[in-house]
Amino acid sequence: MTELDHPPALRRGLKSRHMTMIGLGGIISAGLFVSSGKVIADTGPAALIAYVLGGVIVVLVMRMLGEMAAARPTSGSFADYARLALGERAGFLAGWSYWLFAIAAVAFEGVAGAQLLRSLLPSLPVLPVAVALVVAVTAANLVSVKLFGETEFWLATIKVVVIVAFIAAGLLFIVGLWPGGGVGLSNLTEYGGFVPNGWGAVATALVTVLFSYFGAEIVTIAAAESQEPAKEIARATIRVVWRVLIFYVGSVFVILAIVPWNQVPANGEDSPFVTAIDRLGIPGAGPAMTVVILVAVLSVANAAMYGASRILTAMASRADAPAAIARVNARGVPTRALLLGSGLALVIMFAAYAVDPQAVFGLLINTAGQLVLVLYVLIAFSQLRLRRQALEPLPLRMWGHPWLTWTVIVALVLAFVAVATSPGALPVVVGVAAVLGGLLLVHQLISRFRRQEL
Repeated sequence: MTELDHPPALRRGLKSRHMTMIGLGGIISAGLFVSSGKVIADTGPAALIAYVLGGVIVVLVMRMLGEMAAARPTSGSFADYARLALGERAGFLAGWSYWLFAIAAVAFEGVAGAQLLRSLLPSLPVLPVAVALVVAVTAANLVSVKLFGETEFWLATIKVVVIVAFIAAGLLFIVGLWPGGGVGLSNLTEYGGFVPNGWGAVATALVTVLFSYFGAEIVTIAAAESQEPAKEIARATIRVVWRVLIFYVGSVFVILAIVPWNQVPANGEDSPFVTAIDRLGIPGAGPAMTVVILVAVLSVANAAMYGASRILTAMASRADAPAAIARVNARGVPTRALLLGSGLALVIMFAAYAVDPQAVFGLLINTAGQLVLVLYVLIAFSQLRLRRQALEPLPLRMWGHPWLTWTVIVALVLAFVAVATSPGALPVVVGVAAVLGGLLLVHQLISRFRRQEL
C-alpha cells in the first residue's frame, strides 16, 4: 500500500453490489441508447464490428486498469497511476483530461435527458429542463457517497433488466417466435451489403463507440470508497467487462436485425431502441422505453459527476489543482469539487445554446472521444511500466502481458490516425490539440512557479 491508497476524508460507504452496478451504470448511457443511431447511420450493419472492436479494447483496458487498481486502490485512479509510472506531467494530463471529459459528459447527458422528456411532453423547454436535471444529479451527489451508491445501484439495475428483456424479445422476433416476427438476418445484408460505407467509416466510428463505452473506469475511482478496495476492484472489473460486450453488441445486433440500417434514426434525439420496439408491436412500449432511456441518462450523469469530483479531489491533494478543492464536508463529500464541476457543466450548456447546441455538442463529443484514446494510451503505458516495478504478487493480472497491451496501443493509435485523416476532422483535431496543449502549458507554468518558491 502507498500514500495514494487512502484519501484522508473520503468515506468507505460503497458495498460490493454498488461497485458492480457503478461500473455497469457508467457504461450504459445515451451513447448506447441514442448515439448508436449515428454509428449505425455512418457504418451500416458493420456497426457490429465497430462495437465488437471497441468492446474488446475496453475489456483489455479495464483489465490493465484493474491490475493497477487492485494493487494500489486510489480515488485518483489512472491519473495517479500515470503519475507513478510516467511522471508528474502525465498524471496532470490524465487527470485534467478525464475531468474535462466527464464534465462534458454531464452536460451532454443533461441535454439528452431534456430532449427525451420533450419527446414525451413537447411543450417542455430543453435548456431549463437540462439545467434542472444537472442540479438534481448534483444534489444527489452532495448528500453522501452511500446515497450515490444506492442511487446508481437502482438506476443501473433498471437499465440492465430492460436491456436483457429487449435482447430476449428481439431474438424471439428475429427467429419467428414473436407475433409478426421471423425477419431473420436479411436486414444485415440487403441494403447495400454488410459494409455499405466502407471500412474507413468503421475505423472512424470506433472513436464514437469508445466514447459510448467510456465510464467503466469509474469503478476503479470508486474503489477508494469501498469497504474492501482491492477485492472489490477484482470482482467488479471481471463482472463488468464481459457484460459490456453482451449489452452493447447484443443490443446493436437486435436493432440491426429488426430495423433496416438506413431507417434507424440518427438525429441524436430519437432512439434506435424506440424504433426497434415499435417494430415488435408492444402497445405503449415506445414511451416506456423513452422513460428507461431517461433513467439511463440520469444514471450516467450521476456517475460522471461522481467520477469527476473524485478525480479533481485527488488531483487537488497532489497539488495539481488548488488545495482548497480537496476539502470535504462532515459526511466525507467533496462539495467544492462537485459544485465546480456542476458549474462548468451548466456553463457548457448555456454556451452551447447561445451558439448552436447540435454543432457544439457534436464537436464536444468528438473531441472527448479523441481524449478517450489519449487516456487509454496513458493507461496502457502506465500498466507496462508499473508491472515492471511490481515487487509483490499482483492480486489481478493483465492477460497476455505485454503483447496484448502493445496490441491495444497500436489499435488506439491507428484509430486516432483514421479519425484525424477523415473528411471534416480538422475542428476535432484542433480541439484535441488545444486541450492537450493548454494542459501541458498550464502544467509547465505551475512547475515553474513551484521551482521559484523553493
